[in-house]
Amino acid sequence: MTQYMLSVYNIDGDPTPTPEVLEASGRDIDALNAEMVTAGAWVFAGGLHDRSTASVVRVKDGAVVTTDGPFAEAKEHIGGFWVIKADDLDAALAWARKATVACISPVEVRPFQDDPDA
Repeated sequence: MTQYMLSVYNIDGDPTPTPEVLEASGRDIDALNAEMVTAGAWVFAGGLHDRSTASVVRVKDGAVVTTDGPFAEAKEHIGGFWVIKADDLDAALAWARKATVACISPVEVRPFQDDPDA
């Protein structure tokens, strides 16, 4: 099986959901996680703190530099993710359809590179 990353994107400027909507979304995400575990698809998942908590480490002029804030100034940023196992892209997309409904945010699906040692 191929592993896929399902990245959940938060979009700046979108209205903040009400506490009731967020609570329902949390229950839906918990139910989806349980469904993924039961199906043998779940590998790992996590939600991320706000992008203002990010740090970026890079090489600049031969020195390693750490800066505060997200890498890119963008309207969209990753708010969380799942790593899943799926037979193919269609199966991963089926999980992503459930994920976007549960978390009320766009979900990007990308396969991991094949492990040449596997």
